[in-house]
Amino acid sequence: MSSSPPPSPSSDAAPAWELARLFPLQGQWRDADFFRLPTDRLVELSAGHLEVLPMPTWMHQMIVDFLAGLLRSASAAVGDGARVLQAPLPVRLFEGTIREPDLLYLTPRCFPPSPTDYPSRLDIAVEVVSEGVEARHRDYVAKRADYARGGVQEYWIIDPFDRIVTVLTLDGNAYEEFGVFRTGETARGIFLPPLAVRVDEVMRLVDDVT
Repeated sequence: MSSSPPPSPSSDAAPAWELARLFPLQGQWRDADFFRLPTDRLVELSAGHLEVLPMPTWMHQMIVDFLAGLLRSASAAVGDGARVLQAPLPVRLFEGTIREPDLLYLTPRCFPPSPTDYPSRLDIAVEVVSEGVEARHRDYVAKRADYARGGVQEYWIIDPFDRIVTVLTLDGNAYEEFGVFRTGETARGIFLPPLAVRVDEVMRLVDDVT
């Protein structure tokens, strides 16, 4: 029985398909494959599928930085010893799914076993929605399911386009909508009571760069 001929080298101006063949097919990626991936791009793994994320914009990062300050102040108020970290930082939610939230709130129970490892749980995940249908589906649908399954206690979705803040709290293995907060309102959750996000202040950052 004859074997298939080796693939021809990629031609000029074509993708380097030979490199692509060094990696698993979509749907077959494992955690170990993900961590061997040599890239400085934001990449996530969902149900064995690799997802390359868009680079964040100035507006996106301004919002993330503002919220990080609020989270750190709220943590200091309760003295829970939490760490507030920003992407990129992979979180192994469960086998075959690794996410990189824009903001991570981790109390000591979520810290990885060693400083060279990655966390496998977190208490609050915050995502700032990026432009486009695919990005909106990822934050509102796919990550909602993944974070709930991964046991993330609270999920905040900051939407600068619809100008709303959605706070989801974990009930069993699914999220309940704690609140959808709009201009003129203050977003709050349950897990970290001192955390209060005035929607007007977030949207002022949006207006300053548009």
